[in-house]
Amino acid sequence: MAKEHFVRNKPHLNIGTIGHIDHGKTTLTAAITKTLAR
Repeated sequence: MAKEHFVRNKPHLNIGTIGHIDHGKTTLTAAITKTLAR
């Protein structure tokens, strides 16, 4: 069974965040993701 070749036509970015709990890391990452997805 041959595997299909995955075509990645969008750039990707790994974002690492460091910080204390409840300091907005998830909110910041969500805002960046939403902005870059447009």
